[in-house]
Amino acid sequence: MAEHIIIAIDGPAAAGKGTLSRLIADRYGFHHLDTGLTYRATAKALLDQGLPLDDEALAADVAHRLELSGLDRDVLAVHEIGEAASRIAVMPAVRRALVEAQQAFSRRAPGTVLDGRDIGTVVCPAAPVKLYVTASPAVRARRRLEEILSRGEQADFDAIFADVQRRDARDMGRADSPLRPAADAHLLDTSEMSIEAAFQAAREIIDAALKMK
Repeated sequence: MAEHIIIAIDGPAAAGKGTLSRLIADRYGFHHLDTGLTYRATAKALLDQGLPLDDEALAADVAHRLELSGLDRDVLAVHEIGEAASRIAVMPAVRRALVEAQQAFSRRAPGTVLDGRDIGTVVCPAAPVKLYVTASPAVRARRRLEEILSRGEQADFDAIFADVQRRDARDMGRADSPLRPAADAHLLDTSEMSIEAAFQAAREIIDAALKMK
C-alpha cells in the first residue's frame, strides 16, 4: 500500500458521505475526520464559555486552539450547536483557521479520509482520490426523517425537506468555498444505492488509485 494517501469526500447533507467515510477509514486503517464537526466543536467551545458568536477574531482564536482528536459526534449533534456552527462557518477567519487544522490532519500516516463540503476543492485539492457523494433532496430528507424517528423523536417530512433545500442553497451559493464537486471527483449518486453498494463502488475507485501510487 502507498506510504500515505488522502481520500477527500464531499457532498450535501444526508447524502451518506459520513457513513461511507467511516467505513472507508475502517477498511483501510486510515484516520477519519468529519470536518463539519470542527465547526460544531468551535461553536460549542464558544457557547460553553459564554462567548459571543458574532466576534470573528474571537471565534478564529478558538478555532486555532481546537484539538481535532476525539470529537464526539453525539455531543456535537445538538441542534443548538448546529445553529451556532452555521453562524461562525461563514466567517472567513474561522474557515481559514479550520482549513489549516484540517490540512495538518490530512498529512497523518498511513492515510486519511476527510469528509465535508470543500475537501476536494479547497482543503485537499491534490488528494489522489476524490469522491462527491450526493442524492436527491427528497431521498436525503427521507433519510434524515428516518434517522430522527429511530431516536424516538418527532419530525415532519415537509419541514425537513425545506431545511435540506435551504442548506443546499446556502452551501452551494456562498462566496467562500461553495459546495461543488472537484473537476476530477468521482460522482457517487446514492439515491438508489444501499450503503453497501456505495461502499463497494468507492472501494473500487480507491483500490485503483492505490495501484497507481
